Amino acid sequence: MSSCDWSLVDVAVPRRAVRLPGVSMAGFRQRVPALVDVGMVAHPSVTVLVDLSEGEGVVCESGGRRVRGSVVAGLLPGDLRVGGRGVGECLQIRLQPVAAAAVLGGVRDLTGTVVPLREVWGSGAGRVEERLCAAASWEERFAIVADVLRGRLGAGSRVDAEVVHVWRRMVGSRGRVRVEGLADEVGWGRQRLWSRFRAQLGIGPKRAVRLVRFDHAAHLLAAGRTPAGVACAGGYVDQSHLHREVRAFSGLTPGGVAAAPWLGIDEVAWPG
Repeated sequence: MSSCDWSLVDVAVPRRAVRLPGVSMAGFRQRVPALVDVGMVAHPSVTVLVDLSEGEGVVCESGGRRVRGSVVAGLLPGDLRVGGRGVGECLQIRLQPVAAAAVLGGVRDLTGTVVPLREVWGSGAGRVEERLCAAASWEERFAIVADVLRGRLGAGSRVDAEVVHVWRRMVGSRGRVRVEGLADEVGWGRQRLWSRFRAQLGIGPKRAVRLVRFDHAAHLLAAGRTPAGVACAGGYVDQSHLHREVRAFSGLTPGGVAAAPWLGIDEVAWPG
């Protein structure tokens, strides 16, 4: 059972001046001591949680593994729960897979996993955490992260332009696009697209487009739309098809997704 009272949490988002393509950030501060236990709902981004708390801090659990402190959650990390007790702060970074490939030096091995940030960034993770903890405001923290990520975006792993195009078409269509036709759009054979896409973004094209479509459906459900209406608007064959996909990506029913605390703060934390 998830537990999170968002009325006790201050949420900060960066000004447009510190935003980067494929990158979203939000800061969270628990004002009063309370137990937080939130189940993550799958979304088409790699998630970096930077723990800025004192004391017990943030604990992530997935697949029987518990990781304390700052973590990276790859695409489809399974039944991931994020929790903690007391007063704390956390900076969350969402990286679209194209950006994550550069920022994290590749994402293939991160899919389906949750790992400590230090395993991905090495000693540099500790230095970034120290700078963020010493910062005087969330805006300063966002500027620090943007500066770090900007350097990594320019020097990180390269993603083929064709793969970038296919990913953008998936997101732009909200998952309502035939994957088979995307290979023709970029002038590649199906097998080549499947191989390059999976190698560079850590997920196959068909599963990626399903994840993007599910993410759109999840937000429609959280906004109060009926499952029947969401199935129609989201490009599903029927309500049963929606139910199967929601269960496959979240382990929940459409009603469970609609009430998920993870989505309850999205309008504030992830505007647009």
